[in-house]
Order: sequence, then C-alpha cells, then structure tokens
Amino acid sequence: MKLADVCRSMEEWAPLAWQESYDNAGLLVGDPTMEVKGVLISLDCTEEVVEEAIQKGCNVIISHHPIVFKGLKSLTGKNYVERTVIKAIQHSVALYASHTNLDHAPKGVSYHLAQKLGLAGKVLLPAENALKQISYYVPVENQESVREALHAAGAGNIGEYSACSFASEGIGRFTPSNEANPVIGQRSIATEVKEVKVDMIFPTHLESTILHALKKAHPYEEVAYFIHSLSNRWNEVGAGFIGELDKAMLGEDFIQWVKKSLDLTAIRHTPILSKKIKKVALCGGAGSFLIAEARRQGADAFLTGDLKYHEFFDGENSCMLCDIGHYESEVMIKDAIHTYLSNIFSNFAVLKSETLTNPVRYA
Repeated sequence: MKLADVCRSMEEWAPLAWQESYDNAGLLVGDPTMEVKGVLISLDCTEEVVEEAIQKGCNVIISHHPIVFKGLKSLTGKNYVERTVIKAIQHSVALYASHTNLDHAPKGVSYHLAQKLGLAGKVLLPAENALKQISYYVPVENQESVREALHAAGAGNIGEYSACSFASEGIGRFTPSNEANPVIGQRSIATEVKEVKVDMIFPTHLESTILHALKKAHPYEEVAYFIHSLSNRWNEVGAGFIGELDKAMLGEDFIQWVKKSLDLTAIRHTPILSKKIKKVALCGGAGSFLIAEARRQGADAFLTGDLKYHEFFDGENSCMLCDIGHYESEVMIKDAIHTYLSNIFSNFAVLKSETLTNPVRYA
C-alpha cells in the first residue's frame, strides 16, 4: 500500500476541508507514492515518537496535533519542531496530522471523549456552510443510473439515511445548434423530452467529485444542473458534544466520577453548584469558544481543556466548568484511529505509540 492510500482513508473520515483556517492538517512530511511498512499513531509528534517509529519499523506517523503548525523558515534544529522534522526526513518517516478536521468529523475527538464517559447525545455546535444542494434534469429512462452514480460519489446522505433524493417529472425542451451532437433530437430542431428533475444534498467539499460523476453518467452532451448553497447546519459534523447522564449527580460526585472515568490526577473547576449535574457538554482540546453555546443549550457542566483564568467566570454560576487537561481530553483518539485504520489495512502493522507526549505534570 502507498502512503497516499493511508492519507485518503484518513480523509474519508475527516476531510481536510473541515479543518479550521488556521490549522495545518494533512501530509506534512513524506512522499505520497512511498510504500507503507507500518503506521504509528500518537497524539503528538515529537523526536521521541519518531525514534519509536524507527525502532518499531514504522515509516508513517499519524498524529492528532500537527508538528508543523506555523510556517517553517529554516530547518537548523534550533527547536523541537525543526529537530523532529529533520529526524523524520533523515529516516524517511512520513508525518501526517488529522487535527481540527478530526475534531469536527462524525465520531471524532469529542464523540470519543463522550464515549469514555458513557454519554449519548449529539454535536454541540453543528457546522454551517458545509452542505449544498444539486438540482439536475435527466431523461426518465436514465434517471436511476445517474442517481446511483451521484450516490456513489457521496450525494444524498442525510444523518442515518442514505441514497436520499427528490424527483419531479416534467417536459424538457431544447434546440441543438448545428455544431451540437445531440443524444436525443436533431440539430436546429426544437425537441421535447420527458425528464425528471432530481434534487440531492451533498457535502460542500465533494462538489467537484459530484459534478464529475454527474457529467460522466449523464447521457446529454450538455447537462443542465444548478448548485445551491444551503444555510442548513450539518448535525453530524461540527464542534463539541452534548448529552445527558443516565442519572443526575451531585457536583462533588460528578467530579469524582469524571476523574475515575478518565483516569485523571486532577481537575480544575468552578465552584460546585447547588443543583445536580444532568446535562453535560464537552469538547476535546481547547474548547472555551463553546462555553456560551453549552450554557445556551442548558448544560449543567462543560468539560474541556486549556481554560484561562478569566474564562472560568464565563460559567456564570449556572454551568460548572471543568478543565480536565488538553492531553487528557484527546488522548483517547489514538484508540479510535487505531481501530479505524486496522479495519481498513491488514497488510502492514498499525500500532499505538507508547511514548507519553503530555508535557504537563502535576505535583
């Protein structure tokens, strides 16, 4: 298998189009055409992780956090970022990162954090401007073959339902020019055909793929279609997670339960509320930008990492804010990536890194 195959599989789960504008996800180091000997999965990519990959015979590292986040103006080994990249290049180890795109993906980072807590629910802040609608016209006798081609390209999936579309029948009218090569009708003669207008929703980042499939499957020389931007939110894609506990807990009990569930040494949190904790919101990594949304949806507690001092005031004594640590809120994604890739690739080793990359210690 080639490195490009591994990258493609990761991007089927977490397309690069879903990453934030400031991010740098994707293939950072490596030749897409190189043969994969083994994959090592880590939350972070450091010199120690590269050395572990070398020792274990892995020539690909997939991390959640990209080692190259800001632009590199030199490679002189003056900091750990440059030293890590140099070491990877010297030993022909490819580096790939799936970061905020994996945060936003269905069953991404926050989902798996919720799974560790046994929390069922939904995306806290669904993505906007991530869906479009295509409307096209096709002869009645060709509607099924074209419809199937677009479904195969990724159109027509809505939540737990696939192959979704709406069709309405009518009469199409056109006049081919003298230079045209019409499949139906004759040059310079007005033609009427029984046609079906088909509407489907599709992910915005698949637009070129959808159009290619449409034009390849459609019988007409010139295909009539329209692309519409939608303001609909995509409920399966987005930031954070929110759900309800099976049973409400006192604040003190909730803190201890979270510590036990996630094997935490400590939690920084706002004062214990007098009310019980039932609805819980969370976000893997640095999720302070979701505090207001968590409160708006009635969360009794919000779990995330990297809260700053003044952000703790944003709980407004109505939502208990809990900083469980950046590393601690995301490390479980290693297991998810391992399971995902292991189910796809069986002809090379997919391993989880044993290197502790968390730079934070508690005294």
